[in-house]
Amino acid sequence: MFLLGISFSFAQNKQKVDGVAAVVGDFIVLDSDIDLMYIELQTQGVDTKNITRCELLGNQLEEKLFAHQAIQDSIVVTDEEINQYIDQQLNVMVEQIGSKQKVYEYYKKKDEQDFRSYFSEIIKMNKLSSQMKRKIVDDITITPEEVKQFYNGIPKDEIPNIGAEVEIAQIVVKPVITKEDKQLVIDKLKAIKKDILDGSSSFTSKAVIYSEDPGSSSNGGYYKINKKTQFVKEFKDVAFRLNEGEISEPFETDFGFHIIQVEKIIGQDIELRHILISPKVTPQSVKEAANKIEEIKSKIEKGEITFEEAAKTSSDDKDTKNNGGVLLNPRTSEPKFEVAKLDPSLYNQVNGLSQGQISQVFVDQSQQGSKFFKILKINKKTEEHKADFVSDYLKVKELALTDKQYKQVAKWLTENIEKNYIKINGEYKDCVFTNNWLKK
Repeated sequence: MFLLGISFSFAQNKQKVDGVAAVVGDFIVLDSDIDLMYIELQTQGVDTKNITRCELLGNQLEEKLFAHQAIQDSIVVTDEEINQYIDQQLNVMVEQIGSKQKVYEYYKKKDEQDFRSYFSEIIKMNKLSSQMKRKIVDDITITPEEVKQFYNGIPKDEIPNIGAEVEIAQIVVKPVITKEDKQLVIDKLKAIKKDILDGSSSFTSKAVIYSEDPGSSSNGGYYKINKKTQFVKEFKDVAFRLNEGEISEPFETDFGFHIIQVEKIIGQDIELRHILISPKVTPQSVKEAANKIEEIKSKIEKGEITFEEAAKTSSDDKDTKNNGGVLLNPRTSEPKFEVAKLDPSLYNQVNGLSQGQISQVFVDQSQQGSKFFKILKINKKTEEHKADFVSDYLKVKELALTDKQYKQVAKWLTENIEKNYIKINGEYKDCVFTNNWLKK
């Protein structure tokens, strides 16, 4: 199990200090830190028998140097950022385990203060290091000529393979939620609000009983947010219009209907509680949606309508219906997906389909938990092949940019190792490092 990028085993075994292995600026690396890196790698299923302590120390030295220089360059990681990240991850853990107390017990921490204190330093180090790396490569761009030079410089027997790729189109049919279904939820939230205002119950207890938000219901619907917090726009718009103690009218987001009560306004931050209730889809609505998509599929297969036309006229997915149902890869913004990297649920549907084939109807689910029906079509399928400069230009460009960034980071390390105080102790003085940590 993982929290904040640190495995459970890592979190539990940081007990002894075997001595200082190295010093980088104001940071130290302990022997026990290296022991724990082995434990974490093993927890992740990595075979560590050929990984040396010298290699792991080299990795630690890099991270510490990035973090040290980040501080010198006035890169700031605020307590607010750290606490916000812990809040988000803690909500995920609560959803998985059941309560905050169970999370603390799982990590063998006495209470929330002990839990936050332990993870705050680790998160701060990670964030400083990652922000410094971003700063080093942020301004790096690459020209078409540099991409061409990179490609031409790859020995023919080392040109990378591009995995099998597919271009996918989809048609989505969602069970209809009627106005009457929505009104039932609105009426229920209004009744809850009335009970709270009448003093017959508290917002906290109502949230525990009625809210369907798994991230906050057990905590009485509590969140602390600011305008940069990753919440949907409609939610933040309502929250920042309320005064302390005020309860909103029911309002709708993609997650369902909410009411919010603002408890405290502290500068740019708001402490609030909310209750989420989603309209329920009726069995009849589900049956009608299933029949509708089966009918669409049948018409396509009979040639009465093309897949693209059906997507435009009948798909309920607003992001794809106007381009014939074509899915875009969020990483590249192009309609190509490497089959081996597809989400497992998507892979199971397209694996085995040939170009032009349509999948069976299947049930999918949104991030909000709403279920819907879907069919897919393979518009184009490309088998595994050696990277071609023209047809695989975007992938070659990505490789070239990564190579340029890697070289820039390597140059930065070389320069900053020379400029900063670094001391390697004990057995580690005999290590053969990739970088000149020993300053020989």
